[in-house]
Amino acid sequence: MPHGKPAGMPCVQLRDDFACAIFGRPERPAVCASLRPHLSMCGTTRTDALGALQHLEAMTAPDGVGALRR
Repeated sequence: MPHGKPAGMPCVQLRDDFACAIFGRPERPAVCASLRPHLSMCGTTRTDALGALQHLEAMTAPDGVGALRR
């Protein structure tokens, strides 16, 4: 996604099994490669992890976009 990924929109590289199609490849965005998830961020279920990601997206969205979800 050369112009970034809007908050709330799945990444175009997300496979049906929820894995990244370009994991470990050089074209993987730096923001993805630098993310170091931890149990405190991911929780113990997929629902916990998605909630944490939604919160991060809202907190880092351009002004006005994320404010609606906070």
